[in-house]
Amino acid sequence: MKIDGNSIRVGNVIEHKDRLWRVVKTQHVKPGKGGAFLQTEMKDIRSGTKLNERFRSSETVERVRLEQRDHQFLFGTGEDFTFMDVESFEQVSLSLEMIGEDAARYLDEGMVVNIESYEGDVIGMALPDTVILEIAEADAVVKGQTASSSYKPAVLSNGVRTSVPPYIESGTKVVINTVDGSYLERVKG
Repeated sequence: MKIDGNSIRVGNVIEHKDRLWRVVKTQHVKPGKGGAFLQTEMKDIRSGTKLNERFRSSETVERVRLEQRDHQFLFGTGEDFTFMDVESFEQVSLSLEMIGEDAARYLDEGMVVNIESYEGDVIGMALPDTVILEIAEADAVVKGQTASSSYKPAVLSNGVRTSVPPYIESGTKVVINTVDGSYLERVKG
């Protein structure tokens, strides 16, 4: 689907210079002289290289539609992770390099993730926005510290370090943001 250069948004996947690029950052620039343009930072989906490119509103680019399907995480063996399509039950194996080390830490058996593909080739995986994890270690609360809005360091059951409110103790289940590993709330009930 063709779109104008100024219609490019963060997260779009576009075909440019015979390669697929995911738009990471955009900034509209209106210089004192000359026409306005959109400055973009893009990352090559297959190789991971970055490219800064300017697009004028008169230019058109090809926006790529990705096929997105839900897959259930089955198991991981070293560098490979196996997922099963929830509709067709076909299994697909992705490498640690494709998933990313940060995302791999949050994978839990039975978790449903979104796998993106383009013309039959798998190009990426997206975790759910949040996951529920247990606090493995949390520092003790210093008396009187609970009145302030300070956070204390904690280690989650998957080994990721985060900061939690002082009233959270080891063994407590919490909701964690998978994008940045930050604490969102304690699991109720």
